[in-house]
Amino acid sequence: MRYGFAIDQRTCIGCHACTVACKTEHEVPVGQFRTWVKYVESGDFPATTRDFGVMRCNHCTDAPCVRICPTKALFKRDDGIVDFDRARCIGCKGCMQACPYDAIYIDEDTHTAAKCNFCAHRVDEGLEPACVVVCPTHSIWVGDLDDSGSGIARLVNENPVQVRAPEQNTGPNVFYLGADRAV
Repeated sequence: MRYGFAIDQRTCIGCHACTVACKTEHEVPVGQFRTWVKYVESGDFPATTRDFGVMRCNHCTDAPCVRICPTKALFKRDDGIVDFDRARCIGCKGCMQACPYDAIYIDEDTHTAAKCNFCAHRVDEGLEPACVVVCPTHSIWVGDLDDSGSGIARLVNENPVQVRAPEQNTGPNVFYLGADRAV
């Protein structure tokens, strides 16, 4: 089993519902984000376009944040989710420096690392991550990438997809459809 996200940028409207749901679900402090929407504008007025890129932890197969963490506060679960144990974190910021996706921040309230954890507490209860539930355009897909019959596996295998920073060789498990400019 290997959980992953597929984000269809062709249908994302940049509404930030995913960002708000994540902040609410995890009580993320003001000004900090586990999931955020990146805007990429191109062209010259009046012929301009705006593309959206939903950014978050990539739950990498070979996660550099997990390798560098001296206390094993960051760890990879058997289902592929890169999770963290706040109680073990010493706030050294090594994981922040190791992550090529800028997906980790230090929570200003707890002084520990924080990031998208795939709403692991929800997944453990058989529920989808909060961002998936609230997306009004159903642009966020989630599931087992190793199950060839799953919707996400079919979506990723049957369509041209991209990953962020492929040259980093981290094996990201967040895939983007139609994101030429926004990834």
